[in-house]
Amino acid sequence: MPIDQEYSFDIPIELALKHLGGPWKMPILWRLSGNILRYGQLKKNLPGITDKMLAAQLRELEENALIRRVVYPVVPPKVEYSLTEKGIRAIPVIEVLLQYGEELRKESGT
Repeated sequence: MPIDQEYSFDIPIELALKHLGGPWKMPILWRLSGNILRYGQLKKNLPGITDKMLAAQLRELEENALIRRVVYPVVPPKVEYSLTEKGIRAIPVIEVLLQYGEELRKESGT
């Protein structure tokens, strides 16, 4: 069930964070920005993520219409992930957080 139907939110930021929050959703969306990637490519580009976590995050992002999953009827199965229009609209939010992270990094000298 999509998050918007599962919860009632009084503050819009809570709804946005339910869609984008957690340690892996924004990194997944960022990597899909302008790209169509397969599961293995995502896994390779997300150091530290487990298969179980990646599968769960992809499922949640698809359920909330942020990504599109296309399965090709070949052997072995070929699955590709890309952003939906809703997912594309999330990228400017992620870019602001990226810029903020860069500023924090410079301030801390790391």
